[in-house]
Amino acid sequence: MWNQIYQILIPVLSGLAVITIGAALLLARNARRAPLQARLRELQGDSDASVGAVPPAPMVGVIDRIGRVVSSREPSNLKRELAEAGFHSRSAPTVYLGTKMILFLIGLPLFSAIAVPLHIQSATKFTLVATGALTLFFLPNLFVWSARDRRRTEIRAHLPDAIDLLEISVSAGMGLDQAWNAVADEVRNVSTTLADEMALTNLEIHLGATRAVAMRHMADRTGSQDLGSLVAILVQSDRFGTSISDALRTFANSLREARSLRAQEYAEKLAVKLIFPMVGCLFPPVVIVMAVPGLLKVFRALNGQGS
Repeated sequence: MWNQIYQILIPVLSGLAVITIGAALLLARNARRAPLQARLRELQGDSDASVGAVPPAPMVGVIDRIGRVVSSREPSNLKRELAEAGFHSRSAPTVYLGTKMILFLIGLPLFSAIAVPLHIQSATKFTLVATGALTLFFLPNLFVWSARDRRRTEIRAHLPDAIDLLEISVSAGMGLDQAWNAVADEVRNVSTTLADEMALTNLEIHLGATRAVAMRHMADRTGSQDLGSLVAILVQSDRFGTSISDALRTFANSLREARSLRAQEYAEKLAVKLIFPMVGCLFPPVVIVMAVPGLLKVFRALNGQGS
């Protein structure tokens, strides 16, 4: 009887776990690119009106409430990490914590149903259940870290080209704000992340924020050191009245040199990283091909002598 119950319970729980994980990933993907207008209203202190105009999805609201129950206060470090990963919504930290708790609660019965029928010790069963539940609990961490690294890599790859376009536009006589808008429109075809951040910075400036403050917000949202350096250069050029085009040209050259050095570093590391797959995949077949024929001859000779 118990075997029949387990045979029914395990597929059901497995299906629920897969559906829940898939739904969490879809919700996280949709929440990644929050509307720029809603974000700007939050910056102006008008977030209540924006929330009332665009009600959240029912499942997101449930996860948000669970996250608020789990965490009584909003950690600043978590909010910064989620912003660097592209989640700018005010409810992102609570949704994140609620998702972690739901996955943990799903993992406990799921892995319990898998471990109970096994003929192993109780301590091993407990370890299996705890390991599986904690693995599901830390899946959102891996997703956020991956999204943050992907955004930083994308910005690092396309920022030199954007700076070149910005320098050419400024040198041609365009104002910095106009050139910034033109570059944001051009960059959108290759990097939506960088284009969205530049567009959001421009909208903050139009809403009354100073250029230095808006650009520092952009650097804080992305966590990119290259964007932080660009912001510092533009702010200093604006403050001291130096040539912006010369500063951008110098900075673009330094970024290209840094990219070339990174490529050389990766090439140097590649030789060391190839040692492990070569030893693990190529060395055993070579040893087998070279040693097995000799060993077969030895075994045959010994069997012949023994007979």
